[in-house]
Amino acid sequence: MSLQNKILSKELSDKFWKEGLTLATAESCTAGNIAAVITAIPGSSHFYKGGIVAYSDEVKMNLLGVNPEILEKHGAVSEEVVIEMVKGAMKSMNSDCAVATSGIAGPTGGTPDKPVGTVWIAAAMHDKVITMKANGDEGRKKNIENATLYALQMLQKLFQNQENEQ
Repeated sequence: MSLQNKILSKELSDKFWKEGLTLATAESCTAGNIAAVITAIPGSSHFYKGGIVAYSDEVKMNLLGVNPEILEKHGAVSEEVVIEMVKGAMKSMNSDCAVATSGIAGPTGGTPDKPVGTVWIAAAMHDKVITMKANGDEGRKKNIENATLYALQMLQKLFQNQENEQ
């Protein structure tokens, strides 16, 4: 785990404790790495409900409620799919917040439209969902680490937006 991910995870842990909110994860290309970073912080069991590693489209549909038509039309690595994944994680685990990732970690699997290193990430807090697309192939391990960092940063952004609205 990178130092940056560890520091951010600790900051988020403090925020989840303070706000009394819960978190769930739905991970495809990060394969549980976000969950591992979050649960590396002692006390995470007070807010982290769990995660689903949805590597296959079947799991995305059956456990996260991703619409098969959206998968067919946009592909698993798309904004539309991660939005459904993040909402499905919140619903299936009855959580206040969630993050979801779907992408191509590499070294193979890329296409001209979606090259290796393409990752879609969604983060949600209650009914607010934000998304981002990450690009750039720095190798499988670094692609996963970067996607994890971006997901944590997006959760932090949701907390900041909530504080600014109050």
